[in-house]
Amino acid sequence: MATYVVVGLQYGDEGKGKITDVLSAKSDYVVRFQGGDNAGHTVYAGEEKFVLHLLPSGVLQCPGKCIIANGVVVNPKAFMHEISQIEEKGMRSDHVFISRRAHVIMPYHILLDTYREEEEGGTQIGTTKKGIGPCYEDKIARVGIRMVDLLNPEVLAEKIRKNLKIKNSLFEKYFEKPGIEFEEIYKEFLEIGQKLKHRIVDTEVELNQAIHDGKNILFEGAQALMLDIDFGTYPYVTSSSPSTGGVCTGAGVPPTSLQNLIGVAKAYTTRVGNGPFPTELNDELGEKMRKVGQEFGATTGRPRRTGWLDLVSLKHATMINGINNLVITKLDVLSGIPSLKIATKYKTEDGKIIDYFTSSTTKLYNYEPVYEELEGWNEDISHARTYEELPANAKKYIEFIEDYLGINVYLVSVGPERSQNIIRKELF
Repeated sequence: MATYVVVGLQYGDEGKGKITDVLSAKSDYVVRFQGGDNAGHTVYAGEEKFVLHLLPSGVLQCPGKCIIANGVVVNPKAFMHEISQIEEKGMRSDHVFISRRAHVIMPYHILLDTYREEEEGGTQIGTTKKGIGPCYEDKIARVGIRMVDLLNPEVLAEKIRKNLKIKNSLFEKYFEKPGIEFEEIYKEFLEIGQKLKHRIVDTEVELNQAIHDGKNILFEGAQALMLDIDFGTYPYVTSSSPSTGGVCTGAGVPPTSLQNLIGVAKAYTTRVGNGPFPTELNDELGEKMRKVGQEFGATTGRPRRTGWLDLVSLKHATMINGINNLVITKLDVLSGIPSLKIATKYKTEDGKIIDYFTSSTTKLYNYEPVYEELEGWNEDISHARTYEELPANAKKYIEFIEDYLGINVYLVSVGPERSQNIIRKELF
């Protein structure tokens, strides 16, 4: 068997979509295992730019099947919209399938997400208002609607009625907003089920058989470890586990089947939304990184917060994920910066120097990064295709990361195009 897992190691937006797209060309299966259409994965195919939110990023090149697995929460309307978009650009979609066990994002989930974010005095986490969190809440509360329920009129009607009784009470009495009519969404989602029934399948059975048969299977995560519901900067996190461990529960495969664990990190750090960010740059250099790196959210369009590379959090992320192959993206964005800083430790409020990540988000706000400084380079590296073509200081930067983490960088990305990669070893 040959399995590959691509996960983010920072706060999302590391370029996982591009890496998945590149690796998918040799994959029999590409499997998205968590999150929803709150993700934004940008893939370039020639002159065409594709921004994928729910579809696996391998959908453009995978010669086999693309699967949205049980751990994903699915907005069916967003799914159909993305399918239409790639079909309009001449891409195939007949190889895309959804797990029968995947939970459905309903209109009341989106409203609840929106009202909470806009609530005065509430905790503004900075969600995309796509209904992701509320849908996962219903899943854990065992009142969720699954894709298979869209194919069963009686079950669907019963579940919608029970959910609306509670949700409408919340909307009307707490948020002072109008409720939702049963008939309207019942008919809509019953029709959606009929449109998608040929794509709704038992994915875990097929995936485990494919593993047994030695197929190439690529698992793709959304968001990143620092947004993990358990190990990220809680509560400023997503509602699922975008870790390598999330593959097992999110796709229904055993941990013994996971082999090549690929972690993706930018050569610097960015974050969208609220939450602590120790190495953030609120100055001209931070703005320069944002402009050169085109750091704007693929889903929201929001400007990303930018800062220096944080190896303390990156060590935490590689440890939790068990990463054995590292990818560094957007190294080209650092060209032209005379001196580069990398955080290797934190200074706590009481002056203690630590080299590990804290579970206290409140404390992290007050931690000061302790930096190592490396000389930068002026050369344009976007045309480099071998490691030897990189300037000496760019190689020193990569090797500093490798030495600190104890993990080899197998791929360096120097631009958004599929070809703008320096591949130091072949995984496939």
